[in-house]
Formats: sequence, C-alpha cells, structure tokens
Amino acid sequence: MSKLVNKVPTRAMNDSDVDLSNGLEDIIISFKPDSTVHTFPVFQYSPVNVQGPGCPVDPSEVTLTGCSCLSHSCIRESCCCLQTHGQAYTSHGSLLSINLSGAARAIPVFECNALCSCSDTCLNRVVQRGLRLRLQVFSTSSRGWAVRTLQRIPRGTFVCEYAGEVIGFEEARRRQLAQTFEDNNYIIAVREHAGSGSITETFVDPAIVGNIGRFLNHSCLPNLFMVPVRAHSSVPSLALFAGRDIEVEEELTFDYSGGYGNQTPGPVQQTGTAVQASRTLQRKACHCGANNCAKFLPLDLAVLN
Repeated sequence: MSKLVNKVPTRAMNDSDVDLSNGLEDIIISFKPDSTVHTFPVFQYSPVNVQGPGCPVDPSEVTLTGCSCLSHSCIRESCCCLQTHGQAYTSHGSLLSINLSGAARAIPVFECNALCSCSDTCLNRVVQRGLRLRLQVFSTSSRGWAVRTLQRIPRGTFVCEYAGEVIGFEEARRRQLAQTFEDNNYIIAVREHAGSGSITETFVDPAIVGNIGRFLNHSCLPNLFMVPVRAHSSVPSLALFAGRDIEVEEELTFDYSGGYGNQTPGPVQQTGTAVQASRTLQRKACHCGANNCAKFLPLDLAVLN
C-alpha cells in the first residue's frame, strides 16, 4: 500500500518552493505556494493508484504473471512478456507506438512485473519506475494550477501518471451527480475495447488522493497523451507520454477527451483503445489558446447513462 501525505506539502526546497510530494517521489516536484489567485486544494499525495469504493482489485496487489528471463534486460526471442504483448519501448525507454503514424496512438502497454526474473533495470520497465523528470506546479491567471517542465523532454518520454483513487462505475456516477458547476471534476474514464465487443472500464479520481497529474490542464493541441500501462496489476496505470519534443518551462497538457494533435477531440477508437476524460457536468469554457480550440472543455456523460 502506498504511503500518503496530507494536505499542503512541507518539504522545503528553498525560500519560495516546496516539494509537492513531500518526499514520496524519487525526485522533487517544485511547487510555488505563493499564489493569491487560487486556493491550493487539500488532498493526499500518492505516487500511484489506490483502491477506492467500487474497485474490486487493489492496484498494489500483484495479479499478473511474470517471465523467467535471467538476463539483464528481456529480449523478445526468450521473454514471454514481450512475446505475448510486444515490445513497447526503445532502448532509451521511449514509447515505440508513436512512431506508427503522425499522431499518437493509445495502444495498451504491458511491462515486466514483480514476478518477473529480469532485473529492475530491464528495458521493459519504465512507468513502474515512477517520476524521473523535474516538474513544477504553478499558478496561472485563467486556468488555475498547472504543470510545467524544468527540463527538455524528448518525444515518447514517460512524463507522469494520472494517479488517484480507482473507483467503480456507480461510485463515479455518484460523485459526478454530487458536483456543482463550480466544482472541478477530476474523474478520468478509460475504456479499452477488446475483441467481440468486450470493454474494460477504469475510473480514476485524484480529487481526494492523487499525484501531480491532477494539476495537468486540458489543451485542444496538447503535448502529452495518455496510455493505459499494466505492470504488476490488472488495473492499468494511466501513463502520460510526450507526443513531441517539449522545451524547458513549457506547460504540460493533455486532451481530456483522449484525442491528440490536430485530431477532432474524441476517443481514439481506431487503435482498439478509447481514452475519454470527463471533467465537468456542464460545458465550461476552454482557455487553452490553441488555434483549433473547441472553446469548451470536453464533456463525457457516458458515466451518467
């Protein structure tokens, strides 16, 4: 079970910054708490998903089988993980699937896990290693809190998870119905389409328990995209990768509807995986500033049907 830290972070970095994770991440998350515009939310920090109401499986429980590879890093010829699910990453740890076309594709990824015999530095272990980039949470004038990078991020790099409580459909529905127009809705609904019309749904809500991903803003022209990644558990991590090279101090964003690039916002159905995001029960104005801005934040009412 992951450790949690309550309320506002207190691990000091310098006179103006503190560590958002309070030491729960391997790398400090810079946070400037001096905003007079936006009140900082009260929540518990967790680097990974935790079990919430309606979730039958504890995300920290190992439920997937492992490989018997004894090499430093797995190779497809001898690794049952790679043979079953395919190779997901390059030798540098970048996601391979974005090279399939000009736009990112949300193809589910399976990493080696705690039951695998390969080393912790196996090339098929990326998301499970956690945050590795220097990021900063800051306050904006029109979009509340946001996240920017303090270092250059190459295309295909894992950036962070969108972690929180994994909840069931009925709990997600109850929470959305209880919200008012003024409330922020953080619930992400990931729908993975398999053969024979089978659909696996995962609902993650970082409002009460969450990580840095809860501060990422929507953009109609984002620089991140979301991929469901499974390592130890059948419950996927909602991993965010760089869809292009991202420069220092750029704000990090993703499309709440699951689209990417210049595509019309909507689920990425052509890849077999639909990633949809729901953040409001009424249409709220979008302030992303992109040339293709839809003027309103995406609205997914499927959880209410």
